[in-house]
Amino acid sequence: MKLTIQLVLVVLTFSTTLGVLQAQKFQPGTFSFSGKKTAYVTLQDGTQLQGNIKDLDRKKGLIEEVVLENVDGSSKKRKLKPAEIKHMYLPPSGWDKLGKTLDFLNDATQWDNVDLDKDIIGKGYVFFEQAPVRIGKKTSNLLLQLVNPSFSGKLKVYFDPLAAETGGMAVGGIQVTGGDEKSYYVAKGNAPAYRLKKADYDDEFKPLFEDCADLFNKYGKDPKWADIEQHVFEYAKTCK
Repeated sequence: MKLTIQLVLVVLTFSTTLGVLQAQKFQPGTFSFSGKKTAYVTLQDGTQLQGNIKDLDRKKGLIEEVVLENVDGSSKKRKLKPAEIKHMYLPPSGWDKLGKTLDFLNDATQWDNVDLDKDIIGKGYVFFEQAPVRIGKKTSNLLLQLVNPSFSGKLKVYFDPLAAETGGMAVGGIQVTGGDEKSYYVAKGNAPAYRLKKADYDDEFKPLFEDCADLFNKYGKDPKWADIEQHVFEYAKTCK
């Protein structure tokens, strides 16, 4: 009982002090989803489905299959492969949900990506979309979670499900504050996304941000991986 109270207090403290005040934070990567709340899925042909997550299979961290039940109010189940899905809004479950909702309730009128449903994401949902990703010399379409939905108009950052984390704080074996991700997938403009690693950030900072002189002059001499959220946020908000 003491552990539960302690955990709730810690989560509320960090959610309040960090989440409410820092809209520029990336949305944490999510692995588990509620089967009780409605999921919203749009297929490649434009068909829109609503249902509950029955199962979600992954292979090497990437989504391999999504199983919906109670689709559009019926008792039907529907199995979907990533290639069939254009984008989807999924509700996190359990501990995955703690601390996430508050981050995205901040001034939705300033969002620079008009294609996203601000109301749904504001309720704590996470957004996945099909994205072309360059891996070596090959480009493949992957279903990835967008972690900067409110400031993704110029530079999209996707969760890397295989990224190792640095540090973090755990209470009773449950991770309360995640460490810094060591890699993301990033896509600038219409170019395919590619894997950006912490170790390569110094070299990659220039091609990512050199078209914004103010930002590049401010951070370019010594860009820190721990500040990548701030860099992407300022790039979206202050660089035209």
